Amino acid sequence: MKIGLIDVDGHNFPNFALMRIAAYHRAKGDIVEIASPLFGHYDRIYQSKIFTFTPDIPQYWKCQTIKGGTGYDIASRLPDEIEKSNAMDYSLYPQHRFSIQFFSRGCIRRCPFCLVRDKEGPIHPVEPVELNPNAESIEVLDNNFFANPEWRFAIDYLLKLNQPVNLHGVDIRIMNEEQAYWLNQLRLKRSHVHIAWDLPDIDLTDKLREVTRYIAPWKITCYILVGYNSTVEQDLYRIQRCREFKVLPFVMPYRDYENKNKPSQYCKDLAQWANKPQIFAKVPRFEDFSPRKGFTCSSYLNT
Repeated sequence: MKIGLIDVDGHNFPNFALMRIAAYHRAKGDIVEIASPLFGHYDRIYQSKIFTFTPDIPQYWKCQTIKGGTGYDIASRLPDEIEKSNAMDYSLYPQHRFSIQFFSRGCIRRCPFCLVRDKEGPIHPVEPVELNPNAESIEVLDNNFFANPEWRFAIDYLLKLNQPVNLHGVDIRIMNEEQAYWLNQLRLKRSHVHIAWDLPDIDLTDKLREVTRYIAPWKITCYILVGYNSTVEQDLYRIQRCREFKVLPFVMPYRDYENKNKPSQYCKDLAQWANKPQIFAKVPRFEDFSPRKGFTCSSYLNT
């Protein structure tokens, strides 16, 4: 068979499902490639989309087309024979010189704005997948790394690899001194321990103070959800606490699963101010930021 793959979201980050699908079909002797609408003729197309706000591909293919991913259906799953395999085809994304790894799926939380628990269930360990033979670092995509009951295995695995690590999901609400110690033993990429302060009603100031005692603040990026049940004052409070502890804030405007809620201009301006380090350093106060000629963000604080 000739298999065509479509990463609807683009190629800024490798698509985990497509790499597993490609590895499965190559092992069967099938021809696998990124689908070309002009020159490709295929027996089957796999089309994967993670984000609902990504525009769909209008192309019609004269063959079986399988669409999957949260962007199409939260309940979509890979076939068991692919899901249970640890084979990965990194040749789809030769421009990315890192491995992708999960040590757990699911989460202990039930955050109202997040789909992880609905899609993946309670947190549970999973078997590591194959590594990129050309990797210079590793991206760990666990949603809640230390909530994994087998986090010590994951730490040991990463220490043996001895490559720079980017941890995408660390919950400082549950982090203790032992976990912080082992996290600090990893070769962490700069600002690549990702924590989150999504809920403004929970004050994480004390946890930030505690964590930055054990982990250098420049290694930490804090995701801050805005546009979901928070005021301007609550948004700025979280950002300024990060600044106080020298943790890098990263503003994430809220988008709902059905893509009905579009980020407001305020959310976009706040993200532009906080997410660009050169602007954030040069303009310490949001109200002094002027994203457009004749407009300063002080207007958002006066309404």
